[in-house]
Amino acid sequence: MITIKEAITKAELKEYIKFPFTLYKDNPNWIPPLINDELTTFDKTKNPAFTSAEAYFYIAYRDNKVVGRIAAIINWDEVNDQQKRKVRFGWWDVIDDIEVTKALLEKVYELGRKNNLEYVEGPMGFSNLDKVGVLTYGFDQMGSMITWYNSPYYKDHLEQLGYVKEKEYLESIFPFENVKPEFFFKIQELIKKRYQLRPLNFTKTKDIMPYVDQMFDLFNESYSNLSSFVAITDVQKEFFKKKYIGFINPEFIKFVLDKDDKMVAFSIVMPSFSEALKKANGKLFPFGFYHLLKARNNSKEVLFYLIGVDPEYQNKGVTAIIFNEYYEAFKLKGIKTCIRTPELEDNVAIHNLWKHFDPVVNKRRRTYRLDLPK
Repeated sequence: MITIKEAITKAELKEYIKFPFTLYKDNPNWIPPLINDELTTFDKTKNPAFTSAEAYFYIAYRDNKVVGRIAAIINWDEVNDQQKRKVRFGWWDVIDDIEVTKALLEKVYELGRKNNLEYVEGPMGFSNLDKVGVLTYGFDQMGSMITWYNSPYYKDHLEQLGYVKEKEYLESIFPFENVKPEFFFKIQELIKKRYQLRPLNFTKTKDIMPYVDQMFDLFNESYSNLSSFVAITDVQKEFFKKKYIGFINPEFIKFVLDKDDKMVAFSIVMPSFSEALKKANGKLFPFGFYHLLKARNNSKEVLFYLIGVDPEYQNKGVTAIIFNEYYEAFKLKGIKTCIRTPELEDNVAIHNLWKHFDPVVNKRRRTYRLDLPK
């Protein structure tokens, strides 16, 4: 018999968070999150996502043993401002038993029906900066700190229950040696002169902070035309500033400013923390922090996390300036491998940015949709 319990207390949430540690303990490609980070994400008093969203966390048991988990989420900005009458599910992990999946999803349906919503989509988090999608290809590839990993049967469970693909995401990889500066060096010089632009580079994290709010404003503006986009609020900016910026080498954050010092483009690249997180196994202490710091300073693999361009400057070659700055920074760091994190398959503009680097798609993931069962 399957029983479902809502995780409310800190001890229950820890049990919720730790289930994948057991489920994937023998899988070398699953990357454990930091347990305290996850607790903060699920804490209604700490995560500002809860100012515009509600979420409930459920654990499935059989014979007093955890066999699955799921989060049922409503992003009220999405429902009220975009008129998308959607209930989300995320942080979904389960043994290979479709009955467990059905029992967990029923809690999501209950939340949707209670609020007169029309359909369910997932897996996805609270916002566009959370993890997204079921992995459907690339199970033999190592995950990252900003993606979920799952076994192949997750997709099968959803499709057997009548879910259909809603959004497709691609991830790709290319060696740094594929980056040929002749593709962007002369162009970026012309672009800088034509539009009176300049790159802004950093060596200290504290020097980045005065620009971060402006970066998030540009993020909202540059991604607003995507069907899946929900804007980042002011309080969320502060949360993500603390959560991510300190993790990233300042040399890997690039801004482009115009003659009036207005930001017209930005990019964030992260060192790969995958191996360090495996060694940390969910804990910063006693040695996890050391492994993460070592990866931050010495990783030869980087993840292109975010890139955004002011709509007024899109298709004007501004990204050539960013690529030139990264080329110089990566040479100094001895970077060997570049990874593109999930990008919507139909975002043609973003895919065209990378065509000269011959990236190879090594993972696919998708969100699934189902009209709410009556």
